[in-house]
Amino acid sequence: MKILVVGGGGREHAMVWKLAQSPRKPILFCAPGNAGIASLAECIPIKSDDVAGLKDFALRKQIDLTVIGPEAPLALGIVDEFRKARLRVFGPTRNAARLEASKIFSKEMMAQAKIRTAHAKSFEKLADALAYVERQELPIVLKADGLAQGKGVIIATTRQQAQQAIVDSMEKALFGQAGKQVLVEQYLDGEELTIMAFTDGNTVISMPPAQDHKRVGDGDTGLNTGGMGAYCPAPLGTPELQDRVHREVLQPMVDAMARLGSPFQGVLYAGLMVVKGTPYVLEFNARMGDPETQVVLPLLKTDFLDIIESVVEHRLDQLSVEWHPTATVCVVMASNGYPGSYQQGMPLSGLPPTAISSDSSVVFHAGTAQQGDEIVTAGGRVLSVLGRGRTLSEAQREAYRVVKTISFEGCHFRTDIAHRALTI
Repeated sequence: MKILVVGGGGREHAMVWKLAQSPRKPILFCAPGNAGIASLAECIPIKSDDVAGLKDFALRKQIDLTVIGPEAPLALGIVDEFRKARLRVFGPTRNAARLEASKIFSKEMMAQAKIRTAHAKSFEKLADALAYVERQELPIVLKADGLAQGKGVIIATTRQQAQQAIVDSMEKALFGQAGKQVLVEQYLDGEELTIMAFTDGNTVISMPPAQDHKRVGDGDTGLNTGGMGAYCPAPLGTPELQDRVHREVLQPMVDAMARLGSPFQGVLYAGLMVVKGTPYVLEFNARMGDPETQVVLPLLKTDFLDIIESVVEHRLDQLSVEWHPTATVCVVMASNGYPGSYQQGMPLSGLPPTAISSDSSVVFHAGTAQQGDEIVTAGGRVLSVLGRGRTLSEAQREAYRVVKTISFEGCHFRTDIAHRALTI
């Protein structure tokens, strides 16, 4: 069986790594892939947002199944195009992916489905947005409507900050077209939690709860990033809370999308804020998170390929999904300057060989490339270093043990991943 994974980051490395463990021994391709993925799959130099190029490759190579990693090709309608060509593909259609591609659409759907979320108002005109924030309580949250690679959210603690964020987004186009419309949202004071779920458009199977670390600095300080690390399971996500999120968030949204005529197939990601024990939805994503995928998939006991096929074939209700009762911690090693501008091409040293194993650690590549005999940096987030253990403490110790063995010029990482669950 030939499988194509679309994407080239740490999430996609984790997906390829997990698919490579299938007893069905699939032949794996990844577009565009990275230096780590290359040891498990044939990397194809096609960008993840080149829908036509990917479709042509899948047809030419007679790919049996395509798995979409990142959000951009989903928003561009890659699933629709593949289905038109009678190619099997794992992921939501363009209309269903609007849950992530448009924060305004997502808020409208949450209102329809009666899903608890922060009060928000959307704006197309700069003057209206500026006038509105003058009357709101602080702090306040400003969000670009479209896709901004996890960086289109500003928490403003002063009126000046709020106004500047709106001007940067709507007038200066800091986030391009994504920020032409903005959402001004009530600030919720609580603790963040991620719960992802597999769904075939009807049945919903939740994954273990994870917690991402968005801020670049220790103690959750500094700029927002695409994610500096994660851990799973997060103690905040008690069995009772998981059940509540399934009943009050995930299943209602899947049902609402089906009623709309845009059934959601793939992975539905709920980014939550837990306020005094009550879950509120901050955002929905239309795919697996990064770096949450890197901590969740290693805990999956059921064959990942079986799950994907059950979703694609609308028979998820016939599958029992099992998880390992262990813990994982992932530390992101980033380039100097990230999440701002950064240099590329820095050689990496101390990298362990990529292997399919049940060892206590795995290094997932994100922004890496092969340059001659060397592996060099090729992105802001360079590596996702995973530690596994019987407890979160064990997993954390293992992750940082491996981090200390790897180096590249300008490398930086947080030293407190999982700090909310552990005393460091």
